[in-house]
Amino acid sequence: MELAEIMSKLREKYHSIDAKSGELFLLAVLFEEVGELAEVVRKRDVEGIEEELTDVLFMTLSLANLFGLDVEKRLVEKYLERDPSSDWDLPS
Repeated sequence: MELAEIMSKLREKYHSIDAKSGELFLLAVLFEEVGELAEVVRKRDVEGIEEELTDVLFMTLSLANLFGLDVEKRLVEKYLERDPSSDWDLPS
């Protein structure tokens, strides 16, 4: 299944709830999920990492749907067609 199709199905299922909740609530939930992800990464809990990454992705896609964004297109443009890694401040 393509990302656009997943987003469409998520929009059908959750958009009315997300719209009622609002962007600040969704953002707060995303922050909470990122915190939970940080904890399982610290513990190196692979099953937990998979679970929390799924939650982070869901909240990210929910926010994208709320704002009507095409993150699939932008992801391809930014990270596949270009390579921003030269701008990253990585340790030598």
